[in-house]
Amino acid sequence: MPQLKLDIKIDDIESLIFQLPAEQFIILAHAIIEKAETLGMMKLSETGFKEWNEKGEDIYDDA
Repeated sequence: MPQLKLDIKIDDIESLIFQLPAEQFIILAHAIIEKAETLGMMKLSETGFKEWNEKGEDIYDDA
């Protein structure tokens, strides 16, 4: 699939976002908040999986 690369600054994105109609702005804001929460939870969960990489934990690989 072709990809498009844009060289755009955060200030430019912010300017465009603030031009959205209120309803679309709110929808986008909710999507951004949800994504931020998901990323935060993923970061927190990383510490819980580190123990699986310890020596001796590979006994469960073939289960």
